[in-house]
Amino acid sequence: MYDRSTREQTLALVAQGRSLNSVSKQTGISRYAIRSWRTRVEPLSRATECPRCEPEPRPPAATEAYAYLLGLYLGDGCLSKQPRNRGYALRIACADAWPGLIVACREAVKAVRPMNSVCIIQRQGCVMVTSYSHHWPCLFPQHGPGKKHERRIALAPWQQEIVDDHPWEFIRGLIHSDGCRITNRTTRTVGGERRRYEYPRYFFTNMSADIIRLYTSTLDRVGVEWKPAHQARRAENISVAKRSSVALMDQHIGPKY
Repeated sequence: MYDRSTREQTLALVAQGRSLNSVSKQTGISRYAIRSWRTRVEPLSRATECPRCEPEPRPPAATEAYAYLLGLYLGDGCLSKQPRNRGYALRIACADAWPGLIVACREAVKAVRPMNSVCIIQRQGCVMVTSYSHHWPCLFPQHGPGKKHERRIALAPWQQEIVDDHPWEFIRGLIHSDGCRITNRTTRTVGGERRRYEYPRYFFTNMSADIIRLYTSTLDRVGVEWKPAHQARRAENISVAKRSSVALMDQHIGPKY
């Protein structure tokens, strides 16, 4: 938790015209937190109820971080009820191969629920970015019994508004969870000569038709052309391979790191 004085001093640096990246590096405070302070500078206490439980429900203050976290949750996240009235655990699985993803996920969780701690639980080949709160189901109403691909997944109107405001953050969360950027290699005969070609493309794979629809409809909204690729084990695979669309994805998403 950062006190009001720290928040005001940090925002003063931003007001000088400095980038969020440079202020974040100097202060050690995440960009998502700094963005959220622009909306609400007053620190929240642990006793503060979640924004969805207020008499007039409102979205989380850190809407950009939430859009990214929503994508991660729909891909590799889950909520589980905890014993002894400890509320719910939000767990996002992040592969050890992508340390930058682990940092970004942790920052997003902290920005969305700054009053709750975030911990890293090591598993074989991955970590579980974990945070406990009674209010995670309020923020992720897609939670329910069974696997995501076996039940209906739809965004609440307030979630859709956030995705509409921050479509690239939502896409980035989905790609960081169930997607990738690869180099495709192929050969082609040109003028009787066999030539080898390489080109980048993006893939997103998920077994939920509803999550696929959310992904592709958001791609449509930002002008990215896509097409279905082959299906494997009931999972739908969406490809972005057109040069202009890949360039657009590279501008806003890029490879995982």
